[in-house]
Amino acid sequence: MSEVVTDTNLRPDAVSLRDVSVLRGGQRVVDNFTTMVPAGTVVGLLGPSGCGKSTLMRSIVGVQENVEGGITVLGHPAGDPWLRSNIGYRSQDLSLYEDLTVWENIQYFSQLLHVGAERGRSLLEVVHLTPFSNERVGQLSGGQKARLSLVIALLNDPPLLILDEPTVGLDPLLRRELWKLFSTLAREGTTLLVSSHVMDEAARCELLLLMRGGRLLAEGSPSQLIEDTSSDTVEEAFLTLIDNEAKQ
Repeated sequence: MSEVVTDTNLRPDAVSLRDVSVLRGGQRVVDNFTTMVPAGTVVGLLGPSGCGKSTLMRSIVGVQENVEGGITVLGHPAGDPWLRSNIGYRSQDLSLYEDLTVWENIQYFSQLLHVGAERGRSLLEVVHLTPFSNERVGQLSGGQKARLSLVIALLNDPPLLILDEPTVGLDPLLRRELWKLFSTLAREGTTLLVSSHVMDEAARCELLLLMRGGRLLAEGSPSQLIEDTSSDTVEEAFLTLIDNEAKQ
């Protein structure tokens, strides 16, 4: 893992986006999005459902069509083959083999990534899935499948994690455990870009990107956004920013 720098202004950029737009059906679902994601941070991409978060994440991973602008990821253009083994991507569409057991899925993806399956065993402990190791994935609940998909994304200990709504459908205790894991990974040098529409998760991030209508509405630390808008919470800050934009 890389050395952790406490000042985000001094960290190299894991992701750089310059005037990124995505066209779909003649409309811009991402509109001139420009920002930088410092290495070794937990960055929250927050906004209402349908605002373009998933599309932006797919653009960073390199699997989105009709992308305009420039995206650099870990020093490489988005979609570069080198990035395939250096990005852990957990999409909302869970990529699991439902006819295999939990452990068989772990073994299969471990072989694809050329890593030992023992890391998968320890990660199953973290997400409380060890008792279900011999269960067929098709018999798991939605929340259990989501946790297994997160384990798959973490198997090869990638330097960059792109997690699209990773805590949806999880109980509060497990959500807390996962956010502790995210913080630990960042302290060890991993960069995490985590999308959510749940504003109370914002306080767990070092930096926030507030998105609305495909555009970057505001960015900064939770405390900075709260202070700049004279608000008490990030949710209130977000609503204040929307109101201020409407007045312009």
